[in-house]
Amino acid sequence: VQLQASGGGLVQAGDSLRLSCTISGPDFSKYAMAWFRQAPGKEREFVASISWSGTLTNYADSVKGRFTVSRDNAKNTMYLQMNSLKPEDTAVYYCAADRRRVPTAGDTSLDAWGQGTLVTVSS
Repeated sequence: VQLQASGGGLVQAGDSLRLSCTISGPDFSKYAMAWFRQAPGKEREFVASISWSGTLTNYADSVKGRFTVSRDNAKNTMYLQMNSLKPEDTAVYYCAADRRRVPTAGDTSLDAWGQGTLVTVSS
């Protein structure tokens, strides 16, 4: 399975941006999905995750109330709607997939990872 993240860009603080992650191959609905991010000089950190059907979501405290993760199984795509962006949200955002569990903070051994898309938030 291959993941393709897109939608990153340069925005100003307070703006919104929506990231997409498309998974190739069948059985998208059998994968729980997640977003992670890695800022320059920092370790990769968990951002949000969503269960196979989309009924369960998890968020890092730093993005709770500002970011919303969703998925469209008919389009093999997961989304991350990011509102009220802050300069500290600047990072490369990665999507990931796993068939066994809904990813949470600390999960790094996942089935598949995308290549990342850069989000830059200027102050």
